[in-house]
Amino acid sequence: MTEMNQPAVFQVTAQARQALGRVAVLMGGDSAERAVSLKSGEAVLSALQKAGVDAFGLDVQGSLLNVVANPRFDRAFIALHGRGGEDGTIQAILAQAGIPYTGSETLASALAMDKLRTKYVFQGCGLPTPPFRAMASEDEASDILAHLPVPLSVKPSREGSSIGIRKVYTRDELIDAYRDASRHDPLVLVEQWIEGPEFTVSVLQGQALPAIGLSTDHVFYDYDAKYITNDTRYQIPCGLPADQEARLQALSVAAMAVIGCRSWGRVDIMQDRAGDFWLLEVNTVPGMTDHSLVPMAARAAGISFEELVVRIVSDTLESGHA
Repeated sequence: MTEMNQPAVFQVTAQARQALGRVAVLMGGDSAERAVSLKSGEAVLSALQKAGVDAFGLDVQGSLLNVVANPRFDRAFIALHGRGGEDGTIQAILAQAGIPYTGSETLASALAMDKLRTKYVFQGCGLPTPPFRAMASEDEASDILAHLPVPLSVKPSREGSSIGIRKVYTRDELIDAYRDASRHDPLVLVEQWIEGPEFTVSVLQGQALPAIGLSTDHVFYDYDAKYITNDTRYQIPCGLPADQEARLQALSVAAMAVIGCRSWGRVDIMQDRAGDFWLLEVNTVPGMTDHSLVPMAARAAGISFEELVVRIVSDTLESGHA
């Protein structure tokens, strides 16, 4: 990653502080991504407090209804990853309680969390996404291999952080990967593995931030590469010619729009050897850890982490954000 100057700490005005009121940063949860969510939440909380926002952390465990049982906050910054936090559940609960919250609304959150149905939307709207099939049984392995070229990507339809994803070539590998993925979700997505560079584009308030090129010595950009190891390589600038990066950014904004996302998010895309881009998924509550991509892209655009989180939570002040 290129060396960049750190922007000065962003401070909210007294008027903005009053308008925002007390902000609860929802983090933790009970999903498979709890550990990452706690890191994201702590980073967001620290940034909001440094910016002068009256914020506190709330580790959400057990029934999500407890969050609104006796709320002592005016709005919520959702830093919950995985099920319950980015699948529309907490969004629906907060909306019903009349509490403004960050990010996408219930429908878009649920849709983006379901990778299979996201791909149906991409396909139906004419956006490029790798050929795919749903897999609900080991008996479907031979038929899938007859219709999709190897290698294949096998993943749980409704998990995040690359949990349960495998690259396979043979029927036996496909069955084994299906068994592993189905432990996380009975609905498994199988899609053509696109060989080529991977990119991610963060979208903030309808505008694409600089694209990031990703490379790793792992088989793919997996959980360890995202959150644990320090040998993942991030390219900013992403290495594409300006016209191709602009096309990549426009495709990302379109992907967010067809899913119905609002405020912020991140889109993951592959480029094949012919230079064509292929949409993989949309993330409506992206990671906000020290390894995370949205803060990295924002920094490349001259937006400090403090300004980033304030801009996200300030979107809840607009009408219709409850």
